Amino acid sequence: MNGVVFDLDGVIVDSHPLHRIAWREFLRTVGKDVDEAALDFVLDGRTRKEILLHFLGPLTDQQLEHYGRLKDELLRTLADEMKTIPGVVEFLDHLSNAGIRIALATSASRQRASGTLHEIGIAHHFQTIVTGDDVAARSVGSEISDCSRAEVRRCRQRDPGGIAACCRGRSCRPRLPRPVRAAT
Repeated sequence: MNGVVFDLDGVIVDSHPLHRIAWREFLRTVGKDVDEAALDFVLDGRTRKEILLHFLGPLTDQQLEHYGRLKDELLRTLADEMKTIPGVVEFLDHLSNAGIRIALATSASRQRASGTLHEIGIAHHFQTIVTGDDVAARSVGSEISDCSRAEVRRCRQRDPGGIAACCRGRSCRPRLPRPVRAAT
């Protein structure tokens, strides 16, 4: 194995409950009450802009920026409650010690992703970080997942019983913008 790509929210950090709280509170401040089912939309790897447009309709660039800052401020007030998924830190240590490259692909903004990794003390593990700021597509994760699914389909065609063996050591390279190196 040459490298591993992780998502941030729900994979590295247990942030989904905190995002629900922050989005619910933000939406209340702008006069929009939403139920739990409606909040599921925020957990689907969408960008902040997509979420704002979904719940609030058309917005100017200035409104998007302002509302985005307000929501992020609410999330920051919950930062002390944000924890890594159990076992993640040990797994990252193991990968790093084995010389396996580690990347992060997230629809989160660069500022939030970088801030979260630094706050929980694991930023040094990531050689490459690709965020929602870097990719115009709906979800960075979907770009990588689509690539992975395509590779698995090719492997199945070659050897239906040996997907893992077929894919081992191979890399699928989605056409993403140049990654930004993590600060060390």
